[in-house]
Amino acid sequence: MEFLSGDNLIYIIGGLAFLVIAGLGIAFTGDAGQEKASKRAKQLSTGEGGRRKTGEKDDPNTARRKQTQQMLNKLREQDEKRRASLTSNDLQSKINQAGLEMPAKTFLIISGVLAVVFAALIFLSGAKGPPPLGPVDIVAILGEDVARIVTIIAAAIGGGIGFPRWVLAFLAKGRNKKLLNQFGDGMDVIVRGLKSGLPLNECLQIISRETGSPLGPEMQRLTDNIQMGTTLERSLQTFYKRVPLSEVNFFVIVLTIQAKSGGNLSEALGNLSNVIRSRRMMREKISALSSEAKASAMIIGVLPFAVAFMVYLTTPAYIMELFVTSTGHMILFMAFCLMTTGITVMKKMINLDI
Repeated sequence: MEFLSGDNLIYIIGGLAFLVIAGLGIAFTGDAGQEKASKRAKQLSTGEGGRRKTGEKDDPNTARRKQTQQMLNKLREQDEKRRASLTSNDLQSKINQAGLEMPAKTFLIISGVLAVVFAALIFLSGAKGPPPLGPVDIVAILGEDVARIVTIIAAAIGGGIGFPRWVLAFLAKGRNKKLLNQFGDGMDVIVRGLKSGLPLNECLQIISRETGSPLGPEMQRLTDNIQMGTTLERSLQTFYKRVPLSEVNFFVIVLTIQAKSGGNLSEALGNLSNVIRSRRMMREKISALSSEAKASAMIIGVLPFAVAFMVYLTTPAYIMELFVTSTGHMILFMAFCLMTTGITVMKKMINLDI
């Protein structure tokens, strides 16, 4: 109580008053400052930041910048619409992007077989349903037979739909990464061939013969489509459908514009090759800088399981309380939710896409 008497009380009241006034000032001025900054950024993005006073007409430079910005925005919207129209989310397109040579019907048959296998494994294991999660006991609510049927159905859905599509996404990601590493060298081959006098189709054939999978077969399909009479623009669109990467989109745009308006194709592709290599170097630099964070995230994710295993080896009865009691089930469920949230947040923070 002596601390709250005399001069100390005055100092405390003064400090609290200062905090209240500062908080009110931030509350009333923070939004206004943020709104002004947002308005200024919007004006700059639309080319309206060069006006000198209200009511005055824009000078020629400001009007030109505004017109250029509007044209760029229009071109960006057109390119996004074009890419959206070319990007297919159907099953056959995903199979092609993964590099698998099979029809969608065969993939569906394999998915059905996997669903039966997963369901049979759960059925033969004798599982009576999911374990109770604290007060939520699915077996007690639905009954033992119904809970077992629900568990088998969930296993069939996960094995027949989730697992095969995860494999497709994994294969497509690895294939795109490998093709991206080969794409810069392929652009250099085209540039050297054009400078030596070879036509574009012959340069593409050289890449298809000399480059391994996946770039070689994709270039072979591109040249085959051109030789069979398909227009260059349509053949390039088919190429982009199979490999929906930003670098491939740049390649398609350069060749399409050159075919329509002409120009120095070797110089344009040389600049594109430099851009692709710069993006690759930036991606590798980001990967190197984030490797420490990835290792930390991996250690943090594995540590709870390692500690639980070591506790089980030393005192099994102590750790088994989590698996045999309703309170332990609730703790495990909460730990699973927190672990999933933490791993997801860390993955979003360290995975940077350029």
